[in-house]
Amino acid sequence: MKKNAEHENAGATASGGEPIKAAEPINGTVSTEPAATATETVAEKPASPDSEAALATRVAELEKMNAELQDQYLRKAADFDNYRKRMIKEKQDAVDFANSNLLVDLVDVLDNFDRAITAIGETEPGTPAASFKDGITMIRTQMGTMLESKYGLTYYPAKGTIFDPNLHEAIGSSANPDVKEATVAEEFVKGYKLKDRIIRHAKVMVHTPA
Repeated sequence: MKKNAEHENAGATASGGEPIKAAEPINGTVSTEPAATATETVAEKPASPDSEAALATRVAELEKMNAELQDQYLRKAADFDNYRKRMIKEKQDAVDFANSNLLVDLVDVLDNFDRAITAIGETEPGTPAASFKDGITMIRTQMGTMLESKYGLTYYPAKGTIFDPNLHEAIGSSANPDVKEATVAEEFVKGYKLKDRIIRHAKVMVHTPA
């Protein structure tokens, strides 16, 4: 019985019923070394000096390109920021100075009030002339205060200041030994600013050094 079992095991099949054959010796011997496979690593060759120089050159080129792109980005970002600020300022200026033409016309009305007050001159209290002058003065003050507080219209005094062509328009001049530089002697027409912009230059007489 035991011999029959060993005989059956020796004739056992793998899957198709054929008996598994023992490895046949090559040239009379059986090799015990593992067969070479496709996944065996191949020893890397050391990089040549030429390849290292080429790699260093490429790295330098990429670093230069990166610096140039970064510089371009910063410049464009700065240009866009300046453009944004300029647009905001232009929009605000459009709002602030939208009524500049109307305010220039109203400045002429203020001038007429000033001329009327000057023309009346000194009056005795309680007289009709005094009441008339007080009424005109009140209207002129109320109108000037409203234009200044609501629209930013301001009068800048000129008499006694150093002549500045950005602020003053000289309609005459005379030599004066008492001044060391051109100075406004008389103010004939008042100058006005709308916020920080001149909307009408003061017309003045100038004293120049003798």
